[in-house]
Amino acid sequence: MPLAFSASQQLQLAVDDRQQQLAAYLADEDRVVKALLDPTQLERLGPGRYRYAVTHLQVFQLQIHPVVELCTHVQPGRLELEASDCQLEGLGLVDDFQLTLGSWLAAGEEGLEGEATLAVQVSQPPLLRLIPARVLESTGKTLLAGILGGIKHRVGQQLVDDFQCWCAEHDRGGSRSEAPLSTGCAES
Repeated sequence: MPLAFSASQQLQLAVDDRQQQLAAYLADEDRVVKALLDPTQLERLGPGRYRYAVTHLQVFQLQIHPVVELCTHVQPGRLELEASDCQLEGLGLVDDFQLTLGSWLAAGEEGLEGEATLAVQVSQPPLLRLIPARVLESTGKTLLAGILGGIKHRVGQQLVDDFQCWCAEHDRGGSRSEAPLSTGCAES
């Protein structure tokens, strides 16, 4: 019997300054994705397509390393991000791993709004057959909630900081979507 677990996270983030520019910022899909996810673990595959190497995760005695292909969809004032494929390294003979990610971020009246749902379905790895399925599912749900919580924390800090940098760059008349994200605003 396959294991199945999921987690979801909602976001309501007030942006005190320049929230009227959030819709234009969200249209800069490449920049926003790099602010949402760790750019050192992100590879752009083409327009609206990325490969993201998730940090190694420890599940009981196993180290796993998910590599997720992501697709973006940009609509006015809204950016959607979904997983299109996922490879799982580290669990050995698991050939029925399935990851589902659906998320969106939108410009609301008071700031950013969003939601992300992450779900996994996988057969029980041979090394973990002695552990009851409900314990593995509970652990998996906690792990997924931690991943989404980390992304939410990053949105609350990095994305808002990057939005402020983006606004400053547009005030100076330029657009630098390749600006470094971790060191503050780059000067033109």
